[in-house]
Amino acid sequence: MKIRVGLTKTPKAKPAPGQKLGFGRIFSDHMFVMNYKTGKGWYDPRIVPYGELSLSPAAMCLHYGQTVFEGMKAYYGEKGEIRLFRPDQNFARLNNSNRRLTIPHIDEELCLEGLKKLIQVDKDWVPHDQGSSLYIRPFIIATDPMLGVRPGDEYLFLIITSPSGAYYESGLAPVKIYVESNYVRAVRGGTGMAKTGGNYAASLIAQDEAHKQNYSQVLWLDGVEQKYIEEVGAMNVFFVLDGEVVTPELHGSILPGITRSSSIQLLRDWGLNVSERRISIEELDKANDEGRVLEAFGTGTAAVISPIGELRWGEKKMIFHGGSIGQLTQRLYDTLTGIQYGRLPDPHGWSVVVTE
Repeated sequence: MKIRVGLTKTPKAKPAPGQKLGFGRIFSDHMFVMNYKTGKGWYDPRIVPYGELSLSPAAMCLHYGQTVFEGMKAYYGEKGEIRLFRPDQNFARLNNSNRRLTIPHIDEELCLEGLKKLIQVDKDWVPHDQGSSLYIRPFIIATDPMLGVRPGDEYLFLIITSPSGAYYESGLAPVKIYVESNYVRAVRGGTGMAKTGGNYAASLIAQDEAHKQNYSQVLWLDGVEQKYIEEVGAMNVFFVLDGEVVTPELHGSILPGITRSSSIQLLRDWGLNVSERRISIEELDKANDEGRVLEAFGTGTAAVISPIGELRWGEKKMIFHGGSIGQLTQRLYDTLTGIQYGRLPDPHGWSVVVTE
């Protein structure tokens, strides 16, 4: 399908160099849009001025939560080029979410082509400041005006972009995490492995409680025994125990993070023993009491690598690496961001250059 392009006649002022951007608050001039209708398939891929959507109050996404989304970034490279990091994996994961939410399969190559065109149109929105990037949000919503519980017949696929700074205002400073022992996020067989809005809506009550207690994020335990560590609200999680790097295994209730898989690959490249296995909060607590937890960190597109300085489990506080960033965490952050911005070699061919 040919992607048509319609440019805005009223371009917005772009953020000035050095301006504090925050995360996901400013939006660029254009967006990619494509429609779906049962019997017709996906049609009319186009780039149009960023603007409001017109939806029926009965649109199915508003009532039954049939929505999926992704998150990725475009980076301003060392030589002035604009780069993406493993975008094919994001669109493949979007299709995995589609399958779980009964949303029609997208053409991943077409969507990547549309994303590239969108970035080429809005290339001046990619911030140049160190540590900043253009955050990219592809998403799909069911739009049928129908008050009946069934998969939709009509959908919108959109990509919007947002020049952003660090996800955490503290940057690479270690974060404090609250272990949730009351509510659960997901169970095996549910939607935990999909990137869908309902998962995040269900997490907000625990996130609110964590913030009230001065913690940045929530660490979720499994939804059956509330015993095994799963993931942090916006990140997968890793622990360095003696000579082993442990991250919870993927078994259907954990989002398969792209930064997670990239980190595992780099750690194994460096000759480290990485175990994807179940780890209980009791095992972690015992290991920390014995001085065997050397570092802890989270991984995700938004934060990249985020050192964890403290976990609070009930009345127990676990402090990792003296509350400071560890050497392995720092190396992983430096390497991943080095590849993303083009400062370091890319041995696995993860980067895609959009504009020279």
